[in-house]
Parts: sequence; structure tokens; C-alpha cells
Amino acid sequence: MKTIAMGRLRLLIGLCAISCVPAFATVKIVSFRSSPRSAQTIGTPIHWTAKAIDSNANNLTFQFNVAPPGGSLALARDFNVGRHAKRTWRSPAFTWVPTGGEGVYRVQVVAKDFTSGETDTVTRSFTVTPLVTGDMPVAVASANPLVAYFSAPACPAGSAMRVSFQQVSLATPATTTNWVNCGATTMTFEIAGMYETTEYQMFAQTQTGGNIVNGPTVNFTTGKIPRDLAVPVFTATAPGPNADTTDSLMLHTLTKSGNKNYVPVATDLSGSVMWYYHSISRETMITRPLQPNAAFPIATFLSLENGKAWDPGAHLFQYLRQVDLAGNVIRETNTGVVQQELLALGNSDAQACNAIPRPPAIGAACFGDFHHDAIQTLPNGYTAVIGDIEKIFPPGTQEDKSSLPVDIVGDMLIVLNENWQVNWYFNAFDHAGGPPQLNINRRAVLGEICVPSNPCPFTYLLGTGIAPEGKDWLHANSIYYWPQNGDLVWSSRSQDWILRVDYNNGMGKGDILWRMGREGDFKFNNIYNDPWPWFSGQHEVGIEDLGAGPMSMMDNGTTRTADPPLGLGKGTGCEPSDCNSRGMMLTVDQTNRQVTPVMSVDLGVYAVVFGSAQLLDDGVFFFSPGNVEKKVGGASAGYAIQIFQTPNTATGTQELNMTGPKTYRTWEMPSMYAPPIT
Repeated sequence: MKTIAMGRLRLLIGLCAISCVPAFATVKIVSFRSSPRSAQTIGTPIHWTAKAIDSNANNLTFQFNVAPPGGSLALARDFNVGRHAKRTWRSPAFTWVPTGGEGVYRVQVVAKDFTSGETDTVTRSFTVTPLVTGDMPVAVASANPLVAYFSAPACPAGSAMRVSFQQVSLATPATTTNWVNCGATTMTFEIAGMYETTEYQMFAQTQTGGNIVNGPTVNFTTGKIPRDLAVPVFTATAPGPNADTTDSLMLHTLTKSGNKNYVPVATDLSGSVMWYYHSISRETMITRPLQPNAAFPIATFLSLENGKAWDPGAHLFQYLRQVDLAGNVIRETNTGVVQQELLALGNSDAQACNAIPRPPAIGAACFGDFHHDAIQTLPNGYTAVIGDIEKIFPPGTQEDKSSLPVDIVGDMLIVLNENWQVNWYFNAFDHAGGPPQLNINRRAVLGEICVPSNPCPFTYLLGTGIAPEGKDWLHANSIYYWPQNGDLVWSSRSQDWILRVDYNNGMGKGDILWRMGREGDFKFNNIYNDPWPWFSGQHEVGIEDLGAGPMSMMDNGTTRTADPPLGLGKGTGCEPSDCNSRGMMLTVDQTNRQVTPVMSVDLGVYAVVFGSAQLLDDGVFFFSPGNVEKKVGGASAGYAIQIFQTPNTATGTQELNMTGPKTYRTWEMPSMYAPPIT
């Protein structure tokens, strides 16, 4: 009887651990475990799971933070809703891959009920052991068969190390990683930019006071690209006499084409694949490759990725991630937690889309997804991303004829601090008051609309009781930080405008300082007598040479090529052979509000959407018209084109032309470790 009684007591205690929660602690983490357990070597994927209970009938969210040995906790995965079963909440999957030095790390989980505001926190220690156990470096495979982990013994403090690697069988130039400061631990590098099934030799170089010493050489053979991945095929012309071949690598961020979700890849100038990224999401869009810096001494990139976050009905670009070259997610945020942070800062338009009553009332608004661009060139390691805001306006707005309330799609520019918490925002609907701001009744120039079949920012508020067509009012597609004045420049495709916003390094009011483009605040100095000088439907606007050089963009030409009276159209100066997208560079005189063309070159194809522009180091211009509809069957194509300028003209000759599937953006660079900053 005593044994039975004790068994019942243990059962009651166990049940109480789940349900008997004191009133002052309604959120409680009941387990936090890793698989495999501590200790593990550098580069080992560690899968963490947490379980918690919440006596409230609210969603429970989980955040994960990681601290290196002797360091502070930093965000790894921001709050996201867990799964609920049998009165217990299970956290979303969190995989952490330690790629820094060895030692004792701290991994923390925070469970939070955003409705009640209650939280609970648990922190665990995890020991990471070195790959190197002797005096010789090692090179081992990562989860990506084209990427190796190269690890060398520790080097003296005050010195720096990098890795040199090249093919064994060919006399090709070596590639070097970026320099990383030495410390007390072993040094591990991600080696990327290698062909599949190819043997490479690699060695560390240690620099002390300007003197470089080479370490022992090790060999590594890459694996095969998995055949179940959608890897694109490219063709390229031979480089011309003035081509830039120093920037010998192209990074292509691809999009879904037909029934294929192509993975982003890097290629050489002939189109052979040297790297790829296989996302944990179904679809991904690399927005920017990032230079290594003090906070992240390895090369990384920013990516917008699909997947369900707080709103189970939304899946398009709900995640912003920073990822390393091996494909490990370093940190992640999502639309749900950003929406909460925007509300806390007073942005009442940033409601959750699934929380808006249907049909939505006039004035209702919600934050739907990230889209098009994210950058990380702001001071202090801050990150800026474009967000989608929908808002309901009275019948007749923007000349809608349905007699129903109108769904208008606008944009936000959201700035995240160094720990990826919202620090500042610009809401276009706060500036819908006419010149010099934005006029809500200035329709999209070509009348662009958002319906389920139209590939504009996704609409969540359309439905019964609302006009059947959402208005694609702005369609922001790029954002750039201008270091000379501390402001943000963004491209509005639907308005044919480029706009400068008063950011002032976080101290600005968010006013629109000027609008550049047709019917904007600037005059075009038409020195080459162009029948249609202005850009339209433009993509990827930036200012070259760290903000000192010309403004670059892909001029898709959507309005210029439209039928008269709006555009030139066929037979009115825009014949089929000329009615193409252009690569454009402009000098900008902000004092006198005037722009002058440096380059405005016919690219030989018409890309209705997508594209990028870049000034290469030796003065060659690079443009990527990304979505060219093939005239005779087949899927759309993307191009990467080098242009060598003809003196005293705004045009030039093509020195290189690479063709592949449709491409959102392409960057040309010397290696994966030296991406362009603009």
C-alpha cells in the first residue's frame, strides 16, 4: 500500500509540474534540451528543443539567444509561436552550428506570452571542442558539399590569419579569405567558391606586423551537388578585350521559374557553379551579400525566406535571416515579432493581418510580409528591410469604380538595431498628404493592381465587402543607405520614383526630402537628346563608390515602352529593336535638383521586372536584366551583362553576356569574401 501511495504521489507531482502553476508564474519552461548533448566539435549542428506551459489561453512564443565563451548573449532566433499539444507548448525548431572558437557557450531560451506579457527564461551551458587537436590544420566537410571548414591552431594575439586555397590539378590563381584577428582559440574558416568533386589545396597565412608566414598545406575534395536540387544552367559569351575578369565570380539570387524553385548560386564567368545555398525554406531571396566585419568576421548574406510565422495563413517572406557561406542561419527574425515591436513604437498600422475583422473597416491596416530588399550597411551594424503594409480607404480612392472600400498596398522601411530589434521605421501611409510627401490619390503610373494571380506584394485584406482589386500604389523594390548624409534612398517601381527619406542615422523624422523621376522634384539634364530620358519601373537603386559616385539602377522601362500617350510605344520612337531595358548611371546634383546621365545603354532585351546594376572596380559597368520573356516558348530568362563605355557617350559595347533562368539580382565580385558594398 505504501508503494502504491508513493506512486500516486509521484504522479500528482508530475501532473502538477505541468498544470499546478502559481498565479504569479503562468508561463513556465519545463524542459530545454540539446541533441546531441554537450560537448561537440566546431561545425556540429546542435538541435535545441524547449517545452513550456502557459495557464492563459494565448499563443506562447520562443526566442533563442547564444553567448560565445566569455561574451554576451545575442539574438539567434527571435520570438516565434510554438506548437500546442496536450497542454504543453513546444518551441519551433532551433538548430545552432558553432563555427567560432572552442569553449563554453551559453544558450538561452525565453518563452513569452505577448498578450499577458509574462515570460520565463532558462539558460544552458554547452561545451564546444576544437577540430584541431595537434599542430596540423584540418579541412572537413560542412553540410554544403561545396564548402569546407578549415581549422588551424591558434595564432598569437595581435596577429591576423586568412586561408589561401586553389585547385590542385590546374594552375589557377589562388583565392584568399578575409583576414581574421587571432585570439586564444583555434581559427576556423568557411572555404567557399569551389567546383564540385574537385581537389583543392589550402593553407593558413598568418600576418604579424606586415610579415606573412604560410602554414602547412592540407588537401580537400569537394562533394557533389545533390541532384534533387534545382540548380540552374548558364551560358556565357567569351569575355571581350575590355571585360572585367578580376571580378571573376557572379552571385545569382534566383526566383521560382515555372515549376522549379532554383537555389541561389555563385558561378564563374563561364557559368560553372561554384557555390549554392539550399534554404530550410521552400523559397528564398538573397537580398545582399555582406562584407565580413568586427561583429561577424566571416562572410554572410541577408535573405528573405518563406515559411509560416505568427500568422498561419501567411507564408510569403515571413522571415529575415542572416546566413553564413555553409548555409547555417546565424540569426533570424520574423514578421510576427517585428509587428509587435512596431506596435510598441506607436505604429498603429502594423496590426496582425489575421487579427483584422472581415470585412475590414475603413482605416484598418496590417503588416503582411517582408519584401524585395534588406541591407546592412548602416552604422553600428544596423539592418534595414522593406515591409508590406495594407490599408483600407473609402470608396472611390484612387478612382476605384467598385463603390466598395479600397485596399491599398503601401510600404514601410524598418530599421533593426545590432540585435535585430526594431529601432526606427518609415510608414508611407503617414505621408499620404500630397507634395512634397506622397499623395494617396496619385495612382500607380501604369495602374498596377494586386490580385491573387498578380506577382506584387501579397494582399491579405481582399475579400467580400472590399473592392476586388488591391492597388499596388508604391511597390518599393530597393533600399540604400547614403553614408554622406545618413539618409535612406528607396525605389518606388509603381510611381517611377526614387525617394530620399530623412533617416539622419536614426534621428530623422521620416519626412520625404525629395522625389526623383518623371513629375518629381528634379530636372533631367538631357545632354544626349534622349526621347525618353527618365527611368521607369526601375530596380536596385544605389549610389556607387560608397555614396560618392553615380546613382546606379536597372531601368526596366515599363512606362517608357507603354503605348502612347503615356509612353513612346511602337511606331512612336520605340521600335521593337529599341524598346528594351536600359542600364543607367546618373550624377545627382541635390542642391540644384538636377540629374545628368553618365550611362543610359540599351541592353538588347526587355525585362519587365527584376534587375540590378553595379559599377565594377576597373570602371566597367555591370547590369542584370532579370526577367526577360522569351518570345518563342520556354521560361523567362535572366541576363548578366558587362558594358565598356564608349568615350563621350552614354552607351558602350557588351564585353560579357551570361544567360540563365530569371534572376532577381546578380552581383559580380572577386570572391565570396569581397562582395560589393553598394
